[in-house]
Amino acid sequence: MAGAGGYPWVAFRFAVEIDQLVVGGFSEVSGLAFESEVERFREGGFNGNQRELAGPVKAAQRVVLKRGLCEAQELSDWFAEVAAGRVRRRDLSVLLLGPDQSELKRWKFSRAYPVKWSGPQLQAASSAVALETLEFVHEGLAP
Repeated sequence: MAGAGGYPWVAFRFAVEIDQLVVGGFSEVSGLAFESEVERFREGGFNGNQRELAGPVKAAQRVVLKRGLCEAQELSDWFAEVAAGRVRRRDLSVLLLGPDQSELKRWKFSRAYPVKWSGPQLQAASSAVALETLEFVHEGLAP
């Protein structure tokens, strides 16, 4: 039975955009996180306790994208540019999609660029999909 807000959204239907263009299918996205720093201080007369105040909120430092290795080279080419010293920052968005492919939620990473590429683990005895992993840093995450 659905609650007042309906059924929960599923995590397997999503898209990734770079500068508002969908850049292919991904099997996994991580780094969608915010954390509030906590500032602790002792107050006079309360020696057994500390006061805790909410500090600034910060986003996870990296967003990680995983996908099956394929012929699409746009992200690999972008990483090669960065490795050559030509850092081009772009906006990266992760979209959670509904059953009809409509956008339910968007997380926007401002001024992102790739900092790490990892290739697949190759094993002769395995039939798993060859995955590549790309990690990006960014200047902020908007929920």
